[in-house]
Amino acid sequence: MNLIPEDTAAVGCYQISSPTLPLAIYREIAAHLRQVPGVEVDLLPQTSQQFDYHQSQIESLRIQFWEETTLQARKRVNQIMAFYQNRYGELRIEN
Repeated sequence: MNLIPEDTAAVGCYQISSPTLPLAIYREIAAHLRQVPGVEVDLLPQTSQQFDYHQSQIESLRIQFWEETTLQARKRVNQIMAFYQNRYGELRIEN
């Protein structure tokens, strides 16, 4: 199952989140995704006013695709995301 649409006409931002994913893993995912040409990645900090030790310090990972992002690059993003989903559990995507 692909998290990110592989249609190269789908330019835009996608936010991927997992409420319990640790900060270090978000950073690791971002580092891997930043190696894919045509993809920009940002980590969005937690905005909850209530502290919860079990909640991630990161609210979501924002992935930006540009017009020049190729089908191969989108497939690579999905491969990376599938690896982390298999390892750490479900990742949610918002467009």
